Amino acid sequence: QVQLVESGGGLVQPGGSLRLSCATSTNIFLFTTMGWYRQAPDKQRELVAAITRGGSTNYADSVKGRFTISRDNAKKTVDLQMDILKPEDTAVYYCNVKVITSEYWGQGTQVTVSS
Repeated sequence: QVQLVESGGGLVQPGGSLRLSCATSTNIFLFTTMGWYRQAPDKQRELVAAITRGGSTNYADSVKGRFTISRDNAKKTVDLQMDILKPEDTAVYYCNVKVITSEYWGQGTQVTVSS
């Protein structure tokens, strides 16, 4: 069973930054893709950013130029650097990893952008 532990959420003012981190004890080379999703109240969960085993990245249009996803194979982590945060970025953020036929989710971490 893959376990994912997220950290780094919190309250930040508009224009500020946060860094989310997702750690696992599993060898991350097993994961074809690692990513972050988010879900705001009364909205569907959406992809924020993803990174493949080969290092290719994909971002939601709403976060391009503001968010950066990265993975550290030695530390077994996938991080999401979030800059120039906006109130509409407020959501629960979930770490997600995909193996060939399965996917796993973290427990979620709250990000609130408010003055």
